[in-house]
Amino acid sequence: MKTYIVDAFTDEAFKGNPAGVCILKEPISEDLMQSVAAELNLSETAFIQKVKENNYAIRYFSPKSEIPFCGHATLASSKVLFEKYDLEQVQFNAINNLTLSAIKKREGILMKFPLYGTVSFDKNEQVIDALGLASVVNCRYAEATNMMLLEIDDYDMLVDLRPDFIALQKSIDTIDGIIVTVKSKNSKYDFYSRYFWPWVGTNEDPVTGAAHTVLAKYWGDKLRKKDMMAYQASERGGYMNLKIVGSDMLEVKSNAVIVFEGIINI
Repeated sequence: MKTYIVDAFTDEAFKGNPAGVCILKEPISEDLMQSVAAELNLSETAFIQKVKENNYAIRYFSPKSEIPFCGHATLASSKVLFEKYDLEQVQFNAINNLTLSAIKKREGILMKFPLYGTVSFDKNEQVIDALGLASVVNCRYAEATNMMLLEIDDYDMLVDLRPDFIALQKSIDTIDGIIVTVKSKNSKYDFYSRYFWPWVGTNEDPVTGAAHTVLAKYWGDKLRKKDMMAYQASERGGYMNLKIVGSDMLEVKSNAVIVFEGIINI
């Protein structure tokens, strides 16, 4: 099985978020996909199979379980198809009837993702303590992605976070991940974030496209902006340009770098 490792949401190798991309010539079992994802041990691995011209089925697996939607693995898959298979645009069909698209641009890759809202959510002091947060400005919940969103007001607190992941998993068991975010005080970016998801993935995801389907709506409403620059302030770090183009549609522009190409024997 042809396999790639691609650093997504970055212009540099060994930055951004690495994803596995496996090209299927024929369907394989979910158990085998899960085993391959565990073997690669990246935050997500995408399995893509051609359906027809410019159209691919896609499924995403973390080392622990299948994920309904993964932004950085979608970007990684697009990069492989554009660079290695000479495509200019592609449509992906994910589970839950989710359709995603990507277009090759001179300055990177433009993708269309869904846009998700949030609702008010009661603060969980055990979660806040496990994250190591001194205070929280706002607490929200995105049902579509099963993510909690916590806004704070201190950038240094965000980048210095060292969660107790054992305590974090014990503090709540009904969510897939937690976004911690802060408004930017400089002109380069509109907001920063980090994403923790020890329940279904790795402890911290370096750069998370799915989280930004929630963050774009949240910060777009607060900042009264449709076009924003975002940076995920993990150790590897990564960027994306976000443009809200409808009540439920988001354009995401960024780039990716292929760092590995090989064959997995299955």
